[in-house]
Amino acid sequence: MRSDCWRLSVRLGLGGVMLSTLFSFFTRPVFAKPQDTNQSDLQQMQKKVDQLEQQLQELKQQMASATRAAAPNSAVTNGQTPAAKPAEQPKSDSTVDFYGFAMLDSGYQFNTNDPNWFDVVRPTKLPAFKGEFAPAGKVFYGVRQTRFGVKAFTPTTFGDLKTIFEFELFGTGVDTGQTTFRLRHAYGELGHFGAGQTWSPFMDIDVFPNSVEYWGPNGMVFFRNVQVRWMPLQGASNVVIALERPGASADGGVYSDRIELQAVKPQFKWPDLSGHVRVARKWGYVQVGGIFRKIAWVDTNPTGPNLSGTAYGWGVNTSSNLNLSKNNVAKLQVVYGEGIENYMNDAPVDIGIKNNFSNPKQPIIGVSLPVLGVVAFLDHNWNEHFTSSAGYSLVNIANSNAQVPSDFHQGGYALGNLLYHPTKRVTMGGEFQFGRRVNFSDPFNVNDYRIQVSFKYDWSKGFEY
Repeated sequence: MRSDCWRLSVRLGLGGVMLSTLFSFFTRPVFAKPQDTNQSDLQQMQKKVDQLEQQLQELKQQMASATRAAAPNSAVTNGQTPAAKPAEQPKSDSTVDFYGFAMLDSGYQFNTNDPNWFDVVRPTKLPAFKGEFAPAGKVFYGVRQTRFGVKAFTPTTFGDLKTIFEFELFGTGVDTGQTTFRLRHAYGELGHFGAGQTWSPFMDIDVFPNSVEYWGPNGMVFFRNVQVRWMPLQGASNVVIALERPGASADGGVYSDRIELQAVKPQFKWPDLSGHVRVARKWGYVQVGGIFRKIAWVDTNPTGPNLSGTAYGWGVNTSSNLNLSKNNVAKLQVVYGEGIENYMNDAPVDIGIKNNFSNPKQPIIGVSLPVLGVVAFLDHNWNEHFTSSAGYSLVNIANSNAQVPSDFHQGGYALGNLLYHPTKRVTMGGEFQFGRRVNFSDPFNVNDYRIQVSFKYDWSKGFEY
């Protein structure tokens, strides 16, 4: 590059000398030349001058091009080359979203149920005998569905980092019946791995209908659990495998008041293994989930019969959303298994008592209770402002022979609604709800009817950082 610039400088210098010579020639007096000869010579010389000036301009342009090539990221100003401008920083793809809603539930219940569950339909919480939760008929109000959540997303070299923290005001456990903080999700993902509390892979949240009743179909697998999961395939079609926090409940049946059972303690040495495979297409999707779990208990009483034991739980859950038309979606699920009631939306105990009188050393044993769950709902969009949902759900338990006759055996759940959405963030409307309980071996059964009117106001705000 330096040699090219030197050659251009030499050529410019020679051009300058030639122009000076011509200038001197034109300024001298010319003698002994005829008028016509002088005119011809002047025209030829003027032509040469024009050619030399054109060559000089071309040389200057070449020299300027060579200078720019030597400093491609700079501009030449007053003989100086300023420093290159710093490159613009790329815009961040990290986001954080705050979201939630305020919701009022109000209505009238024609029958009665456990007052701690006054604003939901749970067949297991209906009376097990006549007059258990009398009197019948009441008005109810509540804001316990109100929710708040935060989601964050950040791309990394190890994959996308996703986190969620979400809570609501629907008290359960020691806070049953209260309007208080309840954690829903505390979960994070990095690439193909996730950890925290979120939906169990055994369940399918997309089966939940477009309803205002909080608890949802009783025959649905529905459980948020603490887990570690691996997602080898992500997207609309996906595969998830998880190790979940174990847990189970048992029913002492007709022996519940026996002191021998007080010394029996649960033991969980292994996590629950769960997962699902989902295949998505234009017509909807099909998901098949599975779970396997070990449930054990230890008799800590050194004397008397040995009531220690082990049972295994397993289940298969097949679910789907079918796009029947532009405005109609069918939400379907069938689940069957043993000892998986802990993962069901509204089912009683996982382990029941069975008589085993042929063995004096272990006269009673614990067994996994078989359960069948069914969900069938249709979500319909009338237009951009009105929607409806209607359907039925069922739970059926195969009770063990030492359970109490009034223990829960079968429950039904149904609803139909008409919801109005004046804007995308506001929902209001009415819903008719039905619940039914059937006992194990006595003739008692009960139906429950409700009318609920709800108002829901959504909000969300996203930021980039």
